[in-house]
Amino acid sequence: MTNQPNRQNQPYDPYGQQPQAWPGQAYQQQGYEDPHAAQQYTQQWQGQTWETQSHQAVSAQAPDHQAVSAQAQAPDPETAILTPQSPQTPRMSQTPRAPQGPAAPAGADADASGYGPATVGGNARVTDAQRARAEGRSPIIEPGMQPAALTALLGLLLAGAAAVGTYALLVPLVVLQAVTAAGWFRLNGMWPARQGIALGFAGALAADAALLASGRSPSAILGTIGVWVLLALVLQLRSHADPDERMYGLMATVAASALAIVAGGYLAAAADAVTVGAVAVGVAVLARALPLPTPASVVVSLLAAAGAGIAMGSVTDLGTSGAFLGAGAAVCALIGHRVASYDYPSRFVHFTAGVALPLAAAAPAVYVLGRALA
Repeated sequence: MTNQPNRQNQPYDPYGQQPQAWPGQAYQQQGYEDPHAAQQYTQQWQGQTWETQSHQAVSAQAPDHQAVSAQAQAPDPETAILTPQSPQTPRMSQTPRAPQGPAAPAGADADASGYGPATVGGNARVTDAQRARAEGRSPIIEPGMQPAALTALLGLLLAGAAAVGTYALLVPLVVLQAVTAAGWFRLNGMWPARQGIALGFAGALAADAALLASGRSPSAILGTIGVWVLLALVLQLRSHADPDERMYGLMATVAASALAIVAGGYLAAAADAVTVGAVAVGVAVLARALPLPTPASVVVSLLAAAGAGIAMGSVTDLGTSGAFLGAGAAVCALIGHRVASYDYPSRFVHFTAGVALPLAAAAPAVYVLGRALA
C-alpha cells in the first residue's frame, strides 16, 4: 500500500486551497531567519529628522553596518563638487559639526579687541580690571603729573581766594564742586548722567547758600546732605529703569552729592586754615606724582605737605602748627587720589575726579584741624 497522508487532523478546506506561508516563514522552515522580511510589511518613516545637538540631518531609521561603511566612504556633498576625491582614497567619517555664526569682519581679532567669543549662555567678556586681577597685575592707574598740576593750581586759587574774602572763595569752590560731581559719575562708569550731575551740583550750591545764610555754620552742610539724600531717593523711585540700574544710580547720586556738598567745608573753615590746607594738598599731590615707588612716594608727599604747612603757617597765624594741618589734609588728599586711580580709569576721570577728589576729601580735615589748632 502506498502511504497516504493523514488528513484527519487537518482543517476542511471547501475550496481546495492550500495554506500560504507568510513572508519569511520559508526562511524559518529552512532554519534561517530573515531580519528584513518583517520590515517589508511594516510602515516605515522615510522622512528626515534633525539631531538637536549638532543640527545635522540624520535618518530616523537606525543605520546598519553596511550603510555606515558606505556613508564613511562617500564624499561630503558640500565639498564633492569643489574637491572630488578618487575612489582609491576613501574619506574618514566626519563628526557632526556645530553651526557656525556669521563670519567675523576682516581684521577683527579676539585678542586685539580684548573680548572673548560670544556664547549661547552669555558673552565671556571681562573688564580690564578683572583681567588685571586674574593676571596678578594691579588695576590702579594713577592720574599722573598733569592732573596733579591742575590740582595744585586749583589749590592755589582756593588759598588766594580765601585770603581775599568769603565771596571770592566761592568762585574756585563752585568750580571744584562741579568737577567733583561730574568726575564721580564718570569714575563709576555712568556717562552721560546729566540728571545726577545736575542734582549733585545743585546740592553743593544749596549747601553754599545755607552756609552763607547761617553764618558759615557746619550744620548747614549736614542738613543739606540729609535733604539731598531724600531727594535722590524719591527721584530714583520714580525712575522706570531696571532695579539694578536704579540702585547704581541712587548710590552714585548720593555719593556725588555728598562729596560736592562736603567740599563746601572750605567755606565753613577759617581763612588761614583754607590757605594752609589747600597749598599742602597741592604740594602733596605733586609729590605723589613723582616717579617713585608707592611707599616712598607716600612718605615724600606727606613730608612735603608738612613742610608746606610750616611754610604757609609762618605766613598766617597758625605758625608751626600748620605742619599738623598740612599733614592731615595730605592724608585725606591721598585717599581721594587713590580712589580716582581705581579700576583703570579713563583720561576724563583723571582730569575730573583725579583733580577734584584730593581737594574735596581734604575739606573736612581742613575744617576740623583749623578749628582745633586755631
